[in-house]
Amino acid sequence: MAGLLACECGGRVQSPQDLRGSVNITAIVILSRGKCGLNKCITRYLVAMAAADVMVVVFAVIVEQVNSIYVFCGFLLITPVCSVTLVLRLASTDCSVWFTVAFTFDRYVAICHQKFRKQYCTERTATMVIAAVVAGSCARCTPAYFVVEPYVMIDTVPWRCVQKAEFFTSPFWKAFELIDSILTPLLPICLILLFNALTTRHIIMANRVRRSLRNNSQHQDPEVRNRRKSMVLLFALSANFILLWMPYVVHSMKWQVQNYFYTDKYLNTPVFIAQQFGFMLQFLSTCTNTCIYGLTQRKFREELRNGAKYLVTLNGLLCN
Repeated sequence: MAGLLACECGGRVQSPQDLRGSVNITAIVILSRGKCGLNKCITRYLVAMAAADVMVVVFAVIVEQVNSIYVFCGFLLITPVCSVTLVLRLASTDCSVWFTVAFTFDRYVAICHQKFRKQYCTERTATMVIAAVVAGSCARCTPAYFVVEPYVMIDTVPWRCVQKAEFFTSPFWKAFELIDSILTPLLPICLILLFNALTTRHIIMANRVRRSLRNNSQHQDPEVRNRRKSMVLLFALSANFILLWMPYVVHSMKWQVQNYFYTDKYLNTPVFIAQQFGFMLQFLSTCTNTCIYGLTQRKFREELRNGAKYLVTLNGLLCN
């Protein structure tokens, strides 16, 4: 959490200010239509992941980064308000991470445990898991509200947020920081790697059996083809998450909480640059999932083209 708090209370994160929000909204609209050839359970997880990514863009990039630089809404810089937005940003980031874990586990169950699949891999279960992740993330990130204090008082109005001095010395906050660093993202990365390894092992063994049973058949096995498509999507999402979060993980493991702020070492130090690069990749991970859908899912690309054609032709009027 210290690293994420640094985004608000420390230096500027050099994150790309692009169309990430609109990209994820586009993914939500396309997936919600249910015409991408994915079952409702998968669609529910993918929509939740895209929605969490939109929230990360709103709170981490627009509300905090852009507004802190250009101050287009001074109300958001009042300490109680910025404390709330800090909690919401941390919670949305946490949701984005754990939705990825939940999706990975869902695919693991669907592929490796056929008997349990009928009870677990349902739209109702997906909804319950998503609700539990949201509730747990909000509860876990709520203590961050009490970590910060006003940076300055202007006419009795508290402005901006900085960490309290006891955040760096209190045993409670040190323990909280340790648990937080394990829960996000070290534990999710380990779980994703574990579930993917077990899933891969199961698929390799199952494909060998099916090939031996269909040795005389000249037709391609549709079950193997479907599994291959599912695994491409699963591994692409998992690899994207791990690679883009890894610089942040390495940095947070190497440096203590106190080293997240460089009062005498600013933009000209490699450590600070590495820190900001990790933040940038972390925020970048909020928009790459949509690109992965487009690269791996043919029907998603078709829906995207249809949507673009709909906009270009002004609802088809120009084609008549």
